[in-house]
Amino acid sequence: MASDRLYLDHAATTPIVPQAKAAMAEALESWSNPSSPHGDGRAARAALEDARRRIGAALGWDGQIIFTSGASEAIAMGLGRAKAGRILTSPVEHDSVLRVTPGAERLDVTSDGLATLSAIGEGPERTGERVLLAIQHVNNETGVIQPLDAIDREGVILFADCAQSAAKLPLPDADMIAISAHKFGGPPGIGALLIKDLTLIHPSGGQEQGYRPGTENLPAILGMAAALEARTDWLPKAAALRAQLDAAIEASGGQIVARDAPRIPYIASYRMPGLSARAQLIQFDLAGISVSAGSACSSGSLKPSHVLHAMGWDEAQAGEVVRVSFGPATSEADIDRFIAAWTRMAERAR
Repeated sequence: MASDRLYLDHAATTPIVPQAKAAMAEALESWSNPSSPHGDGRAARAALEDARRRIGAALGWDGQIIFTSGASEAIAMGLGRAKAGRILTSPVEHDSVLRVTPGAERLDVTSDGLATLSAIGEGPERTGERVLLAIQHVNNETGVIQPLDAIDREGVILFADCAQSAAKLPLPDADMIAISAHKFGGPPGIGALLIKDLTLIHPSGGQEQGYRPGTENLPAILGMAAALEARTDWLPKAAALRAQLDAAIEASGGQIVARDAPRIPYIASYRMPGLSARAQLIQFDLAGISVSAGSACSSGSLKPSHVLHAMGWDEAQAGEVVRVSFGPATSEADIDRFIAAWTRMAERAR
């Protein structure tokens, strides 16, 4: 991306860290199919299993790891093949969850985007079957953190979508977890399903212990491992930057989405009354600033946010919201630049 542009869309994807690039470049120089029986294949297998171990250690995960093409595939695998009866989710989940659970029961959410997790315990007692609960750890549009560790887990299989929280917050105590490398500085096209017990899902045959057919993408897997090992705790800095931005937005007449909910520091959504999100994105882009509206994982088109709708926002209000998301390199000067552009736009809108 051009050096004069300001990139504030890290929740969509974040740049690959140098350590991941180096690991991938080295792997691409000499690698073989990890399933081949010859010496080169056995060396690739050893590197693959070492990367699996390193990824588990970096995330503090001692269960199984099945490599996938990203969080969306991990979600489809875990939810589509789970050995469970009822499926329960919330209406503020990522599109990749809603697509594969069309008949699921949806929990209510508050105006701050928090799911009514206290109602989950009624399910197993009522039906006598295990419930598969699929909940995002951190919402990709609002940054709201769901209190997953407070869930009554009796009779519940917990599936946590951790695409936005892995490598940033400690993993929740879930039975299955979806992660995606390009959200934390790894390459795109690689992720994993973390699963405590492989018997929770039906196998498919092929590689990855019979749960994911296809040759493993070893260079990308090594890049993901390197990115996790290179991560630093930059969220305290992000919290200070977002506090600065929140204050400026409110001072300019803007509205903070889920203002009073627990939110991860690097994601924030803001409403600018009187100016559509589409118009805002165009003007920010002309000013050299990259932000987003809603989820960037659909089709590249701007559509009404189902997340904001579930939180009680009407179509007009939701259509005036943009998302800003930081990365490790985001600076106070970057926030000042965004605030200046926002203030000019808000004044014209008024």
